[in-house]
Amino acid sequence: MSDVNNLMAVRLEKRAELAAGGARPYGGAFPVSGDVGDVRAAFAEGAKVAVAGRVTARRDMGKSHFLDVSDHTGRMQVYLQDKTIGEDGVGVYEKLDIGDFIGVEGECFTTKTGEPSVRADRFVLLAKSLRPLPEKWHGLQDVEARHRQRYLDLISNEESRAVFRKRFAIIREIRAFFEERGFIEVETPMMQAVAGGAAATPFQTHHNALGLDLYLRIAPELYLKRLLVGGLTKVFELNRNFRNEGVSRRHNPEFTMLEAYWAYADFEMMAELVEELVCRVAEKVCGGLLIEHKDAEGGVHRVINLARPWRRACYRDLVEEAEPGWFARDASGRRNRALELGLDISHCLEDYEVTQHVFEKLVEEKSIDPLFVTHCPKELIPLAKVNPDNPDVLDVFELVMNGQEIAPGYSELNDPVVQRQRLVEQSGGEQHKIDEEFLQALEYGMPPAGGMGMGIDRLVMLLTGAESIREVILFPHLKPRTD
Repeated sequence: MSDVNNLMAVRLEKRAELAAGGARPYGGAFPVSGDVGDVRAAFAEGAKVAVAGRVTARRDMGKSHFLDVSDHTGRMQVYLQDKTIGEDGVGVYEKLDIGDFIGVEGECFTTKTGEPSVRADRFVLLAKSLRPLPEKWHGLQDVEARHRQRYLDLISNEESRAVFRKRFAIIREIRAFFEERGFIEVETPMMQAVAGGAAATPFQTHHNALGLDLYLRIAPELYLKRLLVGGLTKVFELNRNFRNEGVSRRHNPEFTMLEAYWAYADFEMMAELVEELVCRVAEKVCGGLLIEHKDAEGGVHRVINLARPWRRACYRDLVEEAEPGWFARDASGRRNRALELGLDISHCLEDYEVTQHVFEKLVEEKSIDPLFVTHCPKELIPLAKVNPDNPDVLDVFELVMNGQEIAPGYSELNDPVVQRQRLVEQSGGEQHKIDEEFLQALEYGMPPAGGMGMGIDRLVMLLTGAESIREVILFPHLKPRTD
């Protein structure tokens, strides 16, 4: 039997003894004065409080006992005396383990060492922990275990708790930003008859009652544009998207996106909106516009400067800047040069796709501070307007920073005839891949509009210094255990 199984057997025995003695190993409601951190923040000598949380430390001194009670907001020291809690309380206390949940009612006081504490008048066991917590209270050391057992990571790792507190605050601030500017938060279908709005492999399911194949959405774009047709002028959605593709430190098959659409705006106005949004969130949540990313030893190895104004440059100029003479070559020369650069260029890639690989390698991956890449080739994006002065490029931006794309934005295509042509080209002529209901809506007339999308997980990575998307998603997808 392993050490863990031995410890569990002891705790199970304690659980049985508690129940046999009339105690409740799993108690009921226990009204509290607030989260542990709130109680500590409002600490006032002599105040009566009720606090509950997990026991994370205990120190016994004869008939006096000190406990640390913790939750995600902080820690509070509790002082118990046998004479105060009585014989029954002592019996329960003797069977208490690190990891158990307790509730305490008592009076605030400060110890001789200056520690804010609660002198317990009463305590109650709320939940008996049967498995021991990670050893020495330093958290899980195995990275995969931290991701797979996030609950243990959150219990024992303050850095992880801080990342997720920031994530929650970032999302709250994004909502406030858009609502202050008159945008309406909406919800669109997560199961769709046609997987549209992006080029990606969808997850497929089946609705039995309707006898209908459906797809988990890869993007909400086509439904949000229907709302512009319907007369809404400013809409946004914080949504879950699903793409049946690879997993990496920057990709998870289920992820969170922000999309926003603004009638009578264009891509330049959306770029300004995005710049304001990210700076507002950084200042409110991170305390400033300089974001430090640290290495494994805790040293700063990268600083991202969000100070405005952000650089804007067109796609072609950036590629030429990174690889001089790129566009002076013919298609064959570009392909050969890409191979020399060590890029994986298959024979079936179109010329614009070869250039895109070079852009990703030499521009995107090397851009740390914010960069709006504008006027991308028309072949890359089927849902944006062509630039009126240059029909080979689109009125779009891609916001790049920290070596990855954070947010694209478009002057949205609202010509239904051109939109149909673009979707047919994208689908390779497969009619079933075209969202006819979206095109029908567009035929009723959609106002000119600007649109943008932003990967929330990547934004959180940027603002917290996380190097993997798994560090900012509570429950990332992982391969099944092999043991």
